[in-house]
Amino acid sequence: MTIHISTAARNAAANAAVDLLDGGSGAGKIRIYSGTQPAGPDTAIGAQVLLAELTCSDPAFGTASTGVKTLDNTPVLSTTGLAAGTAAWFRAVDSANTAVIDGSAGTSGTDLILNTTTISVGVTVEITAGTITMPG
Repeated sequence: MTIHISTAARNAAANAAVDLLDGGSGAGKIRIYSGTQPAGPDTAIGAQVLLAELTCSDPAFGTASTGVKTLDNTPVLSTTGLAAGTAAWFRAVDSANTAVIDGSAGTSGTDLILNTTTISVGVTVEITAGTITMPG
């Protein structure tokens, strides 16, 4: 049998995960990488290249609704590229740089929506939308 959880439990799980990102003395960060996404936030970064790093609002996400937390991107989260590559995934870390959440990144159909996946040094990188979704 498959386990299903209530909407209230999904919301609580999503809120708790993102509360870890917001914990600490400052805002969390979203780091955008090229290469293959690791198994999860507890897996060390290997040959993946850090393409950009953006500082989140504090708090970074709004309140969960039906298990979905939406990234606060007002004002627009923007930075310039640190290296050249194709964005494929992101890692969100708290203010102490502890990994909390990994997810997919792209220009559509991913957890984190970017203005471009082709990043190079000095190019503007913007997060146009982002969500964290807990399964039901």
